[in-house]
Amino acid sequence: MADVNTDVLVLGACIMDFICYAKYLPRPGETIKGKKFETGYGGKAANQCVAAARLGSKTALISKLGADPFGDNYKEHLLSENVNIQQVKFVEGQTTGIAQINVSDNGDNQIVIVTGANDSLTLEDVDNSRELIDNAKVMVCQLETPVRATIAALKCFKGISILNASPPPAENSLDIFTVPNILCINEHEAASMTQRKVPNLEEAKRAINNFMCLGVRCVIITFGRLGAIFASNDDPKPIHVRTPKCEKAVDTTGAGDAFIGALAHYTAMDPTIPLVQRVGAAVHIATYSVQRKGTQSSYPSLGDLGDFDIKTKKFDWSYV
Repeated sequence: MADVNTDVLVLGACIMDFICYAKYLPRPGETIKGKKFETGYGGKAANQCVAAARLGSKTALISKLGADPFGDNYKEHLLSENVNIQQVKFVEGQTTGIAQINVSDNGDNQIVIVTGANDSLTLEDVDNSRELIDNAKVMVCQLETPVRATIAALKCFKGISILNASPPPAENSLDIFTVPNILCINEHEAASMTQRKVPNLEEAKRAINNFMCLGVRCVIITFGRLGAIFASNDDPKPIHVRTPKCEKAVDTTGAGDAFIGALAHYTAMDPTIPLVQRVGAAVHIATYSVQRKGTQSSYPSLGDLGDFDIKTKKFDWSYV
């Protein structure tokens, strides 16, 4: 019988990345010449799962792949990353999800995804995954797959849950705010969900207050080069965690997923570690990833982090 005990369980999308590197991002209607093309493995769920696995978590993934060569390759890749794939299933007649990604010289990116087989994730898949769900410490979900199945999985999970509400929902459901233990989004998603601009930390603070009034127990807004800002019922005054020194951002693709995978890993490792330390560690991992090309290929393993110790590391943070 397969081992169902898991540190971090992730439900969501597997997507093949098709990445074009260019001097700058094209404007609407503009054709430019790129410098390099690569394929890679992506999808928010798979990215977050691999990020946690590389840090040492025992991980499992609930996802769908197309019955095509991309799907075959993806499953082999997940095995090579030590991810439990017993609930990663092929869907006949559907293509594996893909993402077209453009990356500029300054590390900025633009992404279009076609979710393909990921749209086939259903309530039945959640039911079939109950052993994994019942035996995981932390569960992570996103909104690249059908929301109904995602919310159902979060509702039946008894551990610590993290919802990365990305892409932002077309319509806000109260469940999105109240069911997960932690809601994690970036500044653009925060703006979409609150119907207000979030260009700076002061507006992020106001957005956090809006989320908390809706019943969110803990909300984290990642803010790119500025790091992250968060608040929770336990400590409602927002805290800003700044990024460590970054020599040069090479590729920001998947940095948010590195953050969430690291947050899940350190939460599963020891949920009593103060949240500011866990967020600080996640910012550290995300900053590491943006200084390397690729998505999952940019995520660190434990050996890459040297003597990094979340319990003793001093992060740069303050109340705002």
